[in-house]
Amino acid sequence: MKTRFRRAGGILLHPTSLPSGYGIGDLGPEAHKFVEWLASAGCSLWQVLPLGPTGYGNSPYQCHSVFAGNPYLISPELLVRDGLIKVADLGLSPDFSPEAGQATTHVDFERLIPRKLSLLEVAYARFKRSATSALKAEFARFRSENGAWLDDYCLFMALKEQHGGGSWIDWPLPFRRRDYAALRKARPSLGEAINCCAFAQMLFFRQWRELRAHARRFGIRVIGDVPIFAAEDSADVWGHPELFCLDAGGLPSFVAGVPPDYFAPTGQLWGNPLYHWEIHQRTHYAWWLDRMRAALKLADAVRLDHFRGFAGYWEVAAGAATAEVGRWAPGPGSHLLDAVAGALRSGLSSESMPIIAEDLGVITPDVMQLLIRYQLPGMRILQFGFAGVNDDFLPHNYPVDCVAYTGTHDNDTTRGWFASASKIERRTALDYLHSTDAALVADMIKAVWASAAASAIVPMQDLLDLGSEARMNYPGRPEGNWSWRLGPGHLTSSLAGRLRELNQECGRLSRASRTAPR
Repeated sequence: MKTRFRRAGGILLHPTSLPSGYGIGDLGPEAHKFVEWLASAGCSLWQVLPLGPTGYGNSPYQCHSVFAGNPYLISPELLVRDGLIKVADLGLSPDFSPEAGQATTHVDFERLIPRKLSLLEVAYARFKRSATSALKAEFARFRSENGAWLDDYCLFMALKEQHGGGSWIDWPLPFRRRDYAALRKARPSLGEAINCCAFAQMLFFRQWRELRAHARRFGIRVIGDVPIFAAEDSADVWGHPELFCLDAGGLPSFVAGVPPDYFAPTGQLWGNPLYHWEIHQRTHYAWWLDRMRAALKLADAVRLDHFRGFAGYWEVAAGAATAEVGRWAPGPGSHLLDAVAGALRSGLSSESMPIIAEDLGVITPDVMQLLIRYQLPGMRILQFGFAGVNDDFLPHNYPVDCVAYTGTHDNDTTRGWFASASKIERRTALDYLHSTDAALVADMIKAVWASAAASAIVPMQDLLDLGSEARMNYPGRPEGNWSWRLGPGHLTSSLAGRLRELNQECGRLSRASRTAPR
């Protein structure tokens, strides 16, 4: 079995968590500096969460589109550089400037979102008044090349704004059912909102493309993330209801989740509508192939979230209070993955697909067969190794073809985990690592780095040895997640130096970083 990755190390950090004086991390100068910091630390991998426009609970796993980019990540500083806004425009909203809004440890989404959208409206207004012919041509080309998803998405977002931001499930029936006459009548009044939305999408992809190019220059490969399910309140479900299991009223009769597990004793009730896999098969999985191609334009490889759902998924009756009562239903399995492999193969430099399988949870023989058949590396989480249930998560058992982590965005930070772990787990961890309470986090990172796993990744919170206050997500909790941010002084040269030494010691030093500034 081959891996697409050389022996390498990297950091898990979503762009929203980068430092910034504008209320949220973005794709601007601080992201470019982070790429350079990664290279100076000898790393070659940067893993991010899904980059789509977040909806319910600000979760990157509940996006308004699986194809669109998150407008909140657009950098005001790059808009100033490109002449689309002026420095004075940053003062349109209170605290929306480096001087007034000093960096904090968490994103205040409630205050941030209207400010960022107002700023994008200013940028669009200036584009209409004074854009160069080159920028106008770029915008026209972007709309033409992405029309297959962009048109529906921008119409969806304009209608959502017109109806107070509510879910499309609550819109008037003609709009809910995409009545042609109703939509044609509404379009003229929605034109400016549609155009502004499309312009923001061009800006996102423009800035992300620039950041990716910068990452490549420093030898950094980006690992993206593809959630298995689309959000109910999304342009995908609204625009293609035939692809999902919905009743006559457009509501899901069953929803997605997982049964009780390590993360949640009553299971995780995600609420996403389930796929109508027979229809996908009849269309030769065209929607999924478009989705995977789009994801791999944003990243060098992607983590395929909840991979076991392709073998079998947990369906729960709509309206259930928890995910405890449900059933396993068969997924598309090799039918879908054959189609994906065939579609992607022509663009690959090796036989393996650039996909990491999130193979956590209940892994049955049919899931293992898919992993082996398609040569997909799975994941190993060191925090799971000390519960006495499955020693596959202990580093001495890691295969080469896996991606090893101390924890992920769904785990507590390692310091937080150790503080709340049982006495047996703590003692097992200390004995296994020959460690002490104070050195535990550093020793867990070193154990992951020293393992046979081709790729070793640590959440930035663990590299900084932060506690539960820095946790990114509490699975099963609908609100209060996804907001942690780096402080302006966290990315020090001494921290990079320590990580570089670890990469050197464990044979993970990036080739490109050997000549990078230290």
